[in-house]
Amino acid sequence: MTEVLSIEAPGEVRLVEEKLPDLPEGGFMVATTHSGVSAGTELTYVKGTNPYLGASWDPALGLFREGEPSVSYPVRGIGYMQVGLVVETRTRAVREGSLVAMCYGHRTAYVADPMTDRFVELPDDLDPILGIYVAHMGPICANGLLHAAHDLHGPAVRHLGDGVRGRRVAVVGAGVVGLLTACFALSGGAAEVVVVDETPERLEIAAALGADTMAADDDPAVDLKRRWRHGPGDRGADVVFQCRGQTRALALGLRLLRPQGTLVDLAFYTEGAQEVRLGEEFHHNGLTVRCAQIGRVPRGLSHAWDRERLSHETIGLLRERGRPLRERVITDLVGFPDAPDFLTGLAARRLQTVQAVLCDHVEDEGG
Repeated sequence: MTEVLSIEAPGEVRLVEEKLPDLPEGGFMVATTHSGVSAGTELTYVKGTNPYLGASWDPALGLFREGEPSVSYPVRGIGYMQVGLVVETRTRAVREGSLVAMCYGHRTAYVADPMTDRFVELPDDLDPILGIYVAHMGPICANGLLHAAHDLHGPAVRHLGDGVRGRRVAVVGAGVVGLLTACFALSGGAAEVVVVDETPERLEIAAALGADTMAADDDPAVDLKRRWRHGPGDRGADVVFQCRGQTRALALGLRLLRPQGTLVDLAFYTEGAQEVRLGEEFHHNGLTVRCAQIGRVPRGLSHAWDRERLSHETIGLLRERGRPLRERVITDLVGFPDAPDFLTGLAARRLQTVQAVLCDHVEDEGG
């Protein structure tokens, strides 16, 4: 049996038991050691605001269509930051005792098929808890850097940092996506990286990771443009990474850009965009907004920059900056039995977290 996190209805979360399928020839079984919580995407299901709950995604047309929703309650198996210990294997693709990063949702065990389930074996020198970022979250952020590189170099991109090296970079939002993106920009050789957020505690984390910071509620565009001068009438960030799912954050990101600059948008918006003012900085400065969504890399780069390479880049970042990420970004360790109350508390804003991780044995993690 496995325990699975189930969202029964908005505001109602519980653990349910499911029978694991038999282990097939060529498959393997993992016991979950760590399962990272996305306090953005996952909470949209707890709150009832996810667009898949009210419309159907047509992959052929690339459109949301009103009518039958793509997802209905109960919603089970959400989550995309899992680390599992291989406890049984019937394939030579992975050995028993290996730790693997995967995306199979919040569940205590899983039976995987290497032909359909993507997994990344974690190196021995990596803190296992940081493995939550290897399969999906890290590649999401790395793909943002890749879009910035493609914006500058087109298909001639050779290194992930090609779009930020020697450039002035602003990151809007100091959640997990923003913090990891800032770390990628720092490691990619950016001349300066400024993280902008409304929460002083999150700005402290960004500073501990090596970035400069500005408070979002002090109109940082004025101060940043006074600081970053490229020439007469040319001030602001070379590139902005927008990492917060609030339209006011997108509006702020546009204000931070230099003329003809590019904003790479990694955020997930579930409401309208009334605060995005396209007649002001966007129009007068000739700006560009590029959506960096993990479902695709920039056109012309898929042959060289697949998900495996983005995971490899993530492992490199975690090796370089793992200690401060572990100490400052992972803020909460939660036992699986406590996960339902924790998620409902986050959705109701009774609790706050940067990165929460579900674990079987919290005491073993020092939590």
